[in-house]
Amino acid sequence: MPSAIISDIHANLEALNVVLADIDARGIEEIFCLGDIVGYGPDPARCLDIVMERCKWALMGNHDFAVLYEPTGFNASAEAGAYWTRAQLEEEAESEPLRRRWQFLGKLRIRERHNGALWVHASPRRPINEYIFPDDVITSPSKITQIFERIERCCFVGHTHVTGVFTDEPDFYPPSDLDGVYKINPHEKCIINPGSVGQPRDRDPRASYAILDGERVEFVRLAYDVQAVVDKIKAIPELSDFLGQRLLEGR
Repeated sequence: MPSAIISDIHANLEALNVVLADIDARGIEEIFCLGDIVGYGPDPARCLDIVMERCKWALMGNHDFAVLYEPTGFNASAEAGAYWTRAQLEEEAESEPLRRRWQFLGKLRIRERHNGALWVHASPRRPINEYIFPDDVITSPSKITQIFERIERCCFVGHTHVTGVFTDEPDFYPPSDLDGVYKINPHEKCIINPGSVGQPRDRDPRASYAILDGERVEFVRLAYDVQAVVDKIKAIPELSDFLGQRLLEGR
């Protein structure tokens, strides 16, 4: 049976609902989340509730970690968003939802091994906060080599919000180079990024996720009401307007 892989929701309820509707329309029942459920966006509590309900498991992202502990090393808008998110979760009037959300965040794992693959939020050697950028295959080949040494065959990551596949050549292939589908090759190692549900950064504002069906990975892009999220962010003084504007531009 196929599985859906989602990542980097970033409290974007509108994008998450569209992605889940597409998953449901395809009859996919198993969903994995690679982390960053919260941070940046205006609907952290609702997104947490949905992930708790719908996902088989979820991993710890750097923004989930920041809300739970401290936003160390964050820029000003990300730090403010983390503190605002924490305040929103703490302001829950009912004790049971409050307890469930914090307990869920506190139990998020930093890595998972499933279907012969390694699953992390960021990278195999620093699972919460190391970025693997497409340009690294040219500018930092030793970094890519060291990262691939940490995996046996295949790894799924999020964090950069950029959809695509790294191979140990090393090289990077965006979905446009793959006709939207990557077939896992038993003779090469790969790192697969499903992109971001709630804050894509590849100049395509559409929500992104992936479908894993055996050795086949399909990348899916979906339009959603971005302006509705922009308007929500603008209405929250603690959140930078830039966090909404970037959604319109996919950056």
